[in-house]
Amino acid sequence: MRALDFLVIFALPTTLWAGDIPLTSAVSAVTLYPQGASVQRSVPFSAPSGQHDLILLDLPQNTDLQSVRVTVTGARMGGVTTRRDFVPPRGDRMSGAVTEAEAEVARREDALSDARADIARLKLVSDAADAQVAFLTGLGQGDGMAAQDVATLRDMVQMIGAQTLEARQSAHDARRHAEKAARGLKDLEEALEEARRALAALVPEDAERALLAVSITADDATEGALSVTYQVYDAGWAPVYDMTLTRDTGALAIARGAYVRQNTGENWKDVALTLSTVRPGERTTPSVIDPMLRRIGDPVQLMRKATEGALESAANSLRMDAAPPVFMADAEFDGLAVTYRYAPPASVASGADALRIALGDLDTQARIEARAVPLYDETAYLMANLTNDMDELILPGQTNLYLDDTYVGQIAGELIAAGAKAELPFGPIEGLRLTRTVPDREEGGSGLIRKSNDLTETAKIAVENLTAEPWAIRLLDRVPYSEQEELKINWQADPRPAQTDVDGQRGILAWEFDLAANATQTITLEHEMKWPEDKVLD
Repeated sequence: MRALDFLVIFALPTTLWAGDIPLTSAVSAVTLYPQGASVQRSVPFSAPSGQHDLILLDLPQNTDLQSVRVTVTGARMGGVTTRRDFVPPRGDRMSGAVTEAEAEVARREDALSDARADIARLKLVSDAADAQVAFLTGLGQGDGMAAQDVATLRDMVQMIGAQTLEARQSAHDARRHAEKAARGLKDLEEALEEARRALAALVPEDAERALLAVSITADDATEGALSVTYQVYDAGWAPVYDMTLTRDTGALAIARGAYVRQNTGENWKDVALTLSTVRPGERTTPSVIDPMLRRIGDPVQLMRKATEGALESAANSLRMDAAPPVFMADAEFDGLAVTYRYAPPASVASGADALRIALGDLDTQARIEARAVPLYDETAYLMANLTNDMDELILPGQTNLYLDDTYVGQIAGELIAAGAKAELPFGPIEGLRLTRTVPDREEGGSGLIRKSNDLTETAKIAVENLTAEPWAIRLLDRVPYSEQEELKINWQADPRPAQTDVDGQRGILAWEFDLAANATQTITLEHEMKWPEDKVLD
């Protein structure tokens, strides 16, 4: 069917759609990636024999139409047409709940408007009564009153008094009713705001949609199904973990979860949900190594060539990075990615919900130690050291930390591969006090001593256990190191550290010891630096 035919057909009443079969679909299954999603819609159809077009007006307008893939059962499939603009209206697709909520908002708006109008009318009555009182007061003070006889004056005074009393009573009653009505406005305003919040919570879907037309041919009347899969960008998921460490035993319980969000313009209702760690929006190919041509020449020419080469390299780098991105669950790991299949149907409102789902629990054992860094800290921190023996990846993501069911903080967790070692922090240990002092040379000459080409520093380090239990301590400190032969550095420590150059970091030292309750461990750390007299220390 030609594209122009759609405009003609959709302009006609539904009863005149001769060869076209309009279908209404909903999202049935979603595979979410950290950024983006594969969405599947499936809808049954009935078709008489002959050639027809199955028409869908349900695709979100921001659908990647080039990614649309269609399968048909029950008939032979022909061409597939998609359209983002000039899509015929879908008719009134608003849910009954939204219609009812909008009607309630309108009703409460009218009630508030009527109440404000009543208050305005009461104010008019009060103003009119005040005007009448003013008139009567002026009438009683007029010059003509002195020329009246006694009987007339008596009648005038009685009339003015009665009328003034009645006007003042009217003004009083009007003001009292207005004040009472004004107090009721607050209730009406709160009721209106409540109705508006209820309407907003229903998250109406975007009206604009894309069109899909699928040509089919059937030899006989048939029952079939149309399945449509496509990619969307405004969706994704992120892992979240609750890690609970039992202080006495070192048991570490890991509750896995995921935050799911989407902003596709339509609400997902009871969809089959799968989470994947595949990142289709990132690079899929390795880097390319270009041949390296080297030349020799005069110094000026070499400098010019180096500058040109740097500019070309930067341009190539920009060209590489300019590629636009493609916009209790069971875990499966195939060596490349992890897939979580969530069993119950899930519902996620567009642009509103941040759905957290459970991905199952893991358990392992951790070795607990107190990490002391007296160079910067005044207390030690509890650390859990573990090896991932759970045969599953721990993905990067938000990690909530609990110590014996007490929340201690949150970190951005890093990837822990199967078999890998990791450290997790569980907060300060206030009873393990750290001090590190460098005595001034006026206090005995054993602290900081500096000459023109010589510097000696002695540090006194202490760990005091004020708790009622022993702790395994790992203490970290440092000494300077040199990569120049002319700068000589010697150091000594009492006691000697258990490790030097920790984790390949030169000059980082580690002591490991058990510290009993109410005990103190002291360490003396000294280093000396010497350099030629014609040099300065940086």
